[in-house]
This record gives sequence, C-alpha cells and structure tokens, in this order.
Amino acid sequence: MTFKLVLKIFGIIAILITITPIFALDYWWIRIFDFPHTQLTFLTALAILVYFIKFDFKNEGDYAFVLILVACFIFQFVKIYPFTLFAGEELKPSSKNVTTQISFLTANVYQDNEDTQKIIKAIDDSDADVMVLTEANNRWRDVISQAISDDYKYQIEFPLDNTYGMLLYSKLKLVNPEVKFLINDSIPSIHSKLVITSGDTIQLYAIHPTPPMPQHNPMSTDRDAEMMLVAKKVIDSKLPVVVLGDFNDVSWSKTNQLFKRNSMLLDPRIGRGIYSTYNAQKFLLRWPLDHIFCSKEFRLKDFKTYDETSSDHFPLYAKLSFEPEKASEQEPESPSESDKKQLQEQLTKISKTSD
Repeated sequence: MTFKLVLKIFGIIAILITITPIFALDYWWIRIFDFPHTQLTFLTALAILVYFIKFDFKNEGDYAFVLILVACFIFQFVKIYPFTLFAGEELKPSSKNVTTQISFLTANVYQDNEDTQKIIKAIDDSDADVMVLTEANNRWRDVISQAISDDYKYQIEFPLDNTYGMLLYSKLKLVNPEVKFLINDSIPSIHSKLVITSGDTIQLYAIHPTPPMPQHNPMSTDRDAEMMLVAKKVIDSKLPVVVLGDFNDVSWSKTNQLFKRNSMLLDPRIGRGIYSTYNAQKFLLRWPLDHIFCSKEFRLKDFKTYDETSSDHFPLYAKLSFEPEKASEQEPESPSESDKKQLQEQLTKISKTSD
C-alpha cells in the first residue's frame, strides 16, 4: 500500500466522519461523531498538508480530493471557531467592584472511583457556593457529606447505583427544591430556586441526561429531549437562570446549540476556549461534556477546570456576578421559528416513544 493511498483512505474517513453527523438521525453511532470534532479538525488539516508531499499537479483527481478535504476542514473549523480565543466573548466579564457573586462547581465523580481525595480537594479548593455532583452512589454521598463544611446548609441528595445519582449542596438558601424525572424514572434532575446574597431569587436546573452510547442508550433521543424540556422550562421562567451538570453532549453539537438558542442562555466557553472536561484519563480524547450556562443577568468572574482528578471528568467551576442592570448589553438572539419547530420535534419524538 503506497503512502498516497494511505492518505486517501484517511481523507475519505475524515470526509465520512464530517458529513455523518449532518444527518438528522438519533442513532448513537451517528451522534458519537459530534464528540471528537477538535481532533478531527486538526487531523484533517494535517492530512491536507501531508497530502501536498505527494500532490500530482497534473492529476485532476488530486485537485478535487484536496478541495473536498479543504471544504471539510472549513466546515469543521467553523463549528469550533466560537470556542476559540479568536471569537468574541458571549458572556461578558464581570464589572469592577461588583458586589453580588455566586460560584458553581459541577463534577462527575465517576461512580466506581474509590480515590475520593482528589475530588474532595477540588471541592475544598473551589469553595463553591453551589455544587452539583453526578454519578454519585451512597458511598459517594457518605464521603462528600462528611467532607464538606457546615456552610453547606442546604442539601439535596439522590444517590443511585445506576451512574445517575445526583447530589446538590448549597451555602445559599434553596426554595422549593425538587427531584424531577423528566424522561426516565431512573434519571433524576434537580430543580430549585436559589436566594443569592443580594436577596434576589434565581432558578437553578441541574441535569445529567443519558449519553448516546450502546451501553447506556443506543439513541440520543432521550438526551436530546431532556435538554429541550429544560430549554422549555428556561423559556417559561420569570427568573434569571443557571443550568449546569454533565450534559453528555459537546458544546458545538446540533442539540447543544439548539438547546442554547431556544433557552437564550449564554455559554462562558464562547470566546474563551474549549475547556474539555472528558476524558480526563485520555489526553487525546477530550471534549467538553460538562457545562454551566446562565441567562443574560449574569457576567463571568472566573471559569476553569480542576485538572487533578481521579474521575474520568475534570470538575468544572464558574464564578458569576449578578448584574441584571447590564443584561441588555449581552442580549442573545431570540430563537427562530425553525429553532422552535425543531424543539417541538424533539419533544414529539419522546412522546411517541413513551406511547
């Protein structure tokens, strides 16, 4: 097999992986190609550069092949461009001397992980006002509840052994907290109002939808529908909103972007970087699965991952300032009629499945 043939085979694979997620199908083996997008973008660029070593300037097929690869690269880069430093920041930085701030930590602890100390260290270092821990069973609940300070007076604990247990700890007052089962009676989410230090009340949604993987769910329908249901709740909310957790979806996917447009929430990653949170144990296979979204009343003071972890996820941290008087300066676009239609289509899919 010649070197040029190897490059062509790789190029064809890159092309197929690029176009596969375009199809509006929920099968896991299609949706999974949303994930390694940064890796694919880099490898496609590398393939283009290397292909020129064997480029035949008299061969029309070589021109056509390279043009297709370039088109794939442009398509790929356009998707991740908003999550680079070249793009403008969507969620504006906090103003100077702002008084009301609230910090959040979301961490998938990895249920079978027995090295608890690194997670505890991230919790201690963050000193977050609100923490959401996913994949928590009873063992993790006992470890965390004993390790955290007495400042976390408000606690919602729903440990499970199916990798979907969820714990929420808050220093700030929770109002009418509820454990909800939006799609499946074994996959909880936590919804609560939260009274912040200024005396204002905000709405909090903590979610962990099922991923499109054969060992979890062969379709992305449930994940997508849960995200759309939360988007609908955000739309209907009269309060400022924060949504956080392990979404099992990447920032640039169709579903994540549809969720964002319909909910009109802001993403701290845009204009700042990708901030991959998974897979913490595999350097070359990382992408952003954990998210903290907020409405326009908030601005960003700090955003980071805690890179020392024993889980397969890096904990994600955000410190937000509450500045509703400046909300108009970062007004998101209203969802289009097409966006609203797609949201309803996702909800229709799940209703048909449950019938």
